[in-house]
Amino acid sequence: MKIAKILNNNVVVVVNDQQREQVVMGRGLAFMKKTGDELDDSKIEKIFALQNDELVAHLTELLSHIPMEVMTTCDQIISQARTRLGKLQENLYIALTDHCNFAIERQKQGVPISNALLWETRRLYPKEYALGLEALDIIDARLGVRLPVDEAGFIALHLVNAQLNGEMPEVARITRVMQEILNLVKYQLRLEYDEESLSYQRFVTHLKFFAQRMLNRTVVADDDMTLHVAVKENYPQAWQCSEKIGEYLAAQYQRGLTTEEIMYLSINIERVRKESKPQDRA
Repeated sequence: MKIAKILNNNVVVVVNDQQREQVVMGRGLAFMKKTGDELDDSKIEKIFALQNDELVAHLTELLSHIPMEVMTTCDQIISQARTRLGKLQENLYIALTDHCNFAIERQKQGVPISNALLWETRRLYPKEYALGLEALDIIDARLGVRLPVDEAGFIALHLVNAQLNGEMPEVARITRVMQEILNLVKYQLRLEYDEESLSYQRFVTHLKFFAQRMLNRTVVADDDMTLHVAVKENYPQAWQCSEKIGEYLAAQYQRGLTTEEIMYLSINIERVRKESKPQDRA
């Protein structure tokens, strides 16, 4: 590999055989080197072969001023997350590294930021939140900085964002919509959710993508009307609850629901209703 650009002693940019830029990282990789020199393969620790040229440009800018230790720490967190969550969007490398570097600097200065969505994040995204807590341990062990638990929630939302391929403000809005719908179902049907049940986890997953479509104004068109009628007749409580949700979303977000969307909501609500405990009505 030949060096196309030197960012600092530890990070360089190379051009591969397909004429695409790659970011290469390793301790002392560019020491006493200049553009056009061959890299010492034994010093390469990580190659970022991102598919999007714009992402490569953003990563290049980021790595030019962020300590290598922060980048390698975030790379470990992302590798662990990929093992548990599957495919994650490439922009996570930039978003999470930038966030963690800023959080570490804030913590050193004694100005941590509280997370208003921590409770919802912990409940709605338990896998991502658990990874967020593990990330705090990794940062502490590798960088000697103990971040507050609020940051586990922020890291979790970055992981959610990487699965949805949205922006962080959108993920925050999605989380709020999910919580609003969960509360509506809970109080309409007087349920106590069994948050460990498979039906609850499926419901939360459905709501995650439902909320994203709703906020992006993506409409699911009506399809099989006979199926709509069957679901309405067989799950009358869940259907009525879904219609109430539709009325709420129309009032709050100016987004009505199609019959198809009401049907899918009803199916998921019925599943969770059957596996939930009724509230004490006394």
